[in-house]
Amino acid sequence: MPVITGQQYIDRIDALQTYISIDGKVVTGKVSEHPAFKGVMQSQARLFDLQNEKALLEKMTYVSPTSNKRVGMSFLQAETVEDLVKRRNATREWALSTHGLMGRSPDYMNTTLMALASVADYLKDKPNCFPQHLLKFYEYARENDLTMTHTFIEPQVNRKKFYFEDEDVTIAAKIVDKTSEGLVIKGARLLATQGGITDELLVISTNGFDEGKGFAFSIPSNTKGLKFLCRQSFVGGDSTFDYPLSSRYEEMDAIVVFDNVVVPWERVFYYENVEVANSFLNVSGFQTYGLHQVLTRQIAKTEFVLGVVQSIVNTINIGEYQHVQQKVVDIIVALETMKALLLKSEIEATRDAFGFIRPDFSTVQVAIQIYPKVYPTFTEIVQLLGASGLMSIPSEKAFTADDGDLEHYLQSFQDGGEERVKKFRLAWDLTMSSFGTRQTLYERFFFGDSVRLAGALYKNYNREEYVKRVEDFLKNNH
Repeated sequence: MPVITGQQYIDRIDALQTYISIDGKVVTGKVSEHPAFKGVMQSQARLFDLQNEKALLEKMTYVSPTSNKRVGMSFLQAETVEDLVKRRNATREWALSTHGLMGRSPDYMNTTLMALASVADYLKDKPNCFPQHLLKFYEYARENDLTMTHTFIEPQVNRKKFYFEDEDVTIAAKIVDKTSEGLVIKGARLLATQGGITDELLVISTNGFDEGKGFAFSIPSNTKGLKFLCRQSFVGGDSTFDYPLSSRYEEMDAIVVFDNVVVPWERVFYYENVEVANSFLNVSGFQTYGLHQVLTRQIAKTEFVLGVVQSIVNTINIGEYQHVQQKVVDIIVALETMKALLLKSEIEATRDAFGFIRPDFSTVQVAIQIYPKVYPTFTEIVQLLGASGLMSIPSEKAFTADDGDLEHYLQSFQDGGEERVKKFRLAWDLTMSSFGTRQTLYERFFFGDSVRLAGALYKNYNREEYVKRVEDFLKNNH
């Protein structure tokens, strides 16, 4: 099967009848028609349709090495720097479609799977490891244009550095049995964004101390015993006037519960191998490739934020004030910095031990240090510039019933009342609604805690040549 259409995506997810619970109720019928999911599923469907547009076919797809059919560019294994550029261009096209507001668009997980499959050889001849299973699933996902969610972390029971769960109390998902059919998994994991509206769930456990919690596999979302327990929906309503972003891009987050789920052996990539569980993600280049995709999306998102901010400046005519100019420039500087880092990561790309080209790791590590810090300032800038205008935002119904008062009294330097409110409602939904505040939290912790990420950069960044330069200077300082 070549790349699928948006309708095929929706039909496929509806047909799964995955166990999804939201607000204490199990979703029945078509999930694509549920108020919490229909908007984001329609937005995701448009991404698949873009792949099929004649003008974008070369940018969004490539010819499969096995089927000779067109498959998604996000599955492409990079053998040259040009391949990295192709991947980036395809990612950007999707990010522009969602304005960077969907952090788990399909290309993110496609990239993750590609990174894992690229180092399948690392699993060869290691106990309880099945590289052939990983490669087979990668090919299956690529050829069928699958969508995936994932869960990498355990519930926040105890964040003590060395915490061992009581063996008699199962909270974090672990292996509780091994049968002729496969592994039996019981417990819970966090945090499956888009949980329930993807074909598959990819699970990677990196617990370094408990063999029962070290595993990697992928299973269909409708696997028996698998449950997606969703948080409250942040979709404010159907109106794209009132909720221009949440009505379209609200990606649900879910707790994943494994109720004695049987994972077929052919879907197990590794299990009960502490060394592999602790090292595989790092060896795979998951972070390197993943951050390349993330950075591309965040650039599109920052461009959108800049557009929203400048729209506010224009509509109420505050561009002549220097403090306003400084705030806009702060966003511009962040945008251009991220764009420069993205290009640098490609220019300084290197070939890994498995023969593939990876973006420069230190460069994308720097980028993920920057964005979690600057994005919350974007929210503050919008609030400071919008001020009371972010509270004077009547609903679509109010304008429908308006006898002219709202149109007159809410007009701005540039726009009539309704057009002005549309812009301010957009700014509100981006930064102040439940959807908007989640966006800020999401970007703060996208790749984990910033202090831990800083520690990783500190350890990985090569500083020895600079130290040697200082030592050489001191030696020759006569």
